[in-house]
Amino acid sequence: MTLTGLTTLMPGFALDADGPLPEGLLDAFDAYERALAADDVDALDDAFEDSDFALRGDGTQMLRGREAISSFRSARGGIPRRTVQTLHVRPLGDDAAVVIAMLQSPSGARGQQTHVWRRRHGMWRIVAAHVSSTAAKPIDATVWVAAGDPLIAPTRSGELDGVTVAVKDLFEVAGLQVGAGVPAFRSAQPRAERHAPAVGRLLDAGAAVVGIAHSDQFAYSLSGINSHYGTPMNPAAPDRIPGGSSSGPAVAVSRGQASVGLGTDTAGSVRVPASYQGLWGLRTSHGAVPLEGVVPLAPSFDAVGWITREGALLERIAGTMLPDSATMPLDDAEVVSVSVLSSLASTPVRSVFEDEAARIGARPLDVELPLEEWFAAFRTLQAWEAWQTHGAWIAAHPGSLGADVAARFAAAAQVSEADAAAARAVVAEARSAVRALLARRILVLPSTANPPVRLDAVQEAIDADRADTLRLTFLASLAGLPALSAPLLRVDGLPVGLGFVGPAGSDAALVRRALDLAPSRTAS
Repeated sequence: MTLTGLTTLMPGFALDADGPLPEGLLDAFDAYERALAADDVDALDDAFEDSDFALRGDGTQMLRGREAISSFRSARGGIPRRTVQTLHVRPLGDDAAVVIAMLQSPSGARGQQTHVWRRRHGMWRIVAAHVSSTAAKPIDATVWVAAGDPLIAPTRSGELDGVTVAVKDLFEVAGLQVGAGVPAFRSAQPRAERHAPAVGRLLDAGAAVVGIAHSDQFAYSLSGINSHYGTPMNPAAPDRIPGGSSSGPAVAVSRGQASVGLGTDTAGSVRVPASYQGLWGLRTSHGAVPLEGVVPLAPSFDAVGWITREGALLERIAGTMLPDSATMPLDDAEVVSVSVLSSLASTPVRSVFEDEAARIGARPLDVELPLEEWFAAFRTLQAWEAWQTHGAWIAAHPGSLGADVAARFAAAAQVSEADAAAARAVVAEARSAVRALLARRILVLPSTANPPVRLDAVQEAIDADRADTLRLTFLASLAGLPALSAPLLRVDGLPVGLGFVGPAGSDAALVRRALDLAPSRTAS
């Protein structure tokens, strides 16, 4: 059939084509629309090409691969009723075409759906899709505390012009209250008089703050689940947890709503969401970036960090944020792996990690470490400091925390000063030992023990996964070392980060070495 101009195809539907239409294309499009209307998940899955090449974006997130698209659709449910007003078709040869549908809802809101269709083995399937709507959408309250365009403009022009930042709800931003993921805490806080230094450095370099994004409650979690604000959807695995406690900034970055997520990492709170969402995430050396104006959790281990989709931007931010003391070179540093650490990961993660470690030339280092003793001391001191920081407020505000975080603080309340002193001695000894071990070495290890667990997992399973992952993430925190997660591993189609830990003060060089080892591998 050859059509030119705008021709009525059926009542309420018009076709704009310029030349012959590939055979079967309109039938495939019609079948897709009928499947959408009926929420026929199987038919919708079959409409997309079964490969990692398939893309689906909607202005807030980009999904890659039919499995991720299917997971999103299953979690979302059906779509609001709409009609196709006009269909624009532009063939790209006999076996490919761009199809743009102009849509309208019963309320009159208009939108647009763009598909790239490809025919293989006689079947038309979608290889790329983008959906947008002109209807105003409220901000996603599971991600954002506040958002703007921008919320806070840059202080001046600089090397980060055009960069947008989602700030974790632990940092003071002038004129706003800090909530730390707890509504009752936020309501009692005065509006900040000035920006935290970490926020100020970004604004002074030309970056804009587009919003304040949620944290897990008092940052004492790694799941991304917040009983008050909900759980932001993990764009890389919609039926899985997003990871925390920098959950909001990570999801904002993953969705493309911000270039950078500014967060904190006490025991993995930047690295874990980066791992679970296929992003780059850096925890800086302890004290390298000022923590003034940041709600603390455990001051001995708290550190500023940031999350990006591209490794190159992670490096640019490092150039702005880090002092000269965090630019120690690593040109001759040896890359090593330690089996006692990698063995803590699940078998599927350990298998892909070992393959990647071999690919980048990591030398297996045969060393025995008293990890369980160190881990127990770390957990004890972290808990004691967390209770010293927030215990009085929590005791005065019963019922303000979700059950999972409340249980964690209840256990922390039982740690005695003598227990903390004993743990502090072990931590000091361990810190010296780890720093000596990595004086001129880069350690690689899995960022997390598992891929992200399912959203519908029972709390016991989430807690067990947290404990497994903490045994991998705590070492850098205990020793105050820079550590990053790079999106280089996949297990059963799910993202898992490859972790790098370097000597104290090697932050910038550590990012550079990670990029050199993975020059073409960035988050999607």
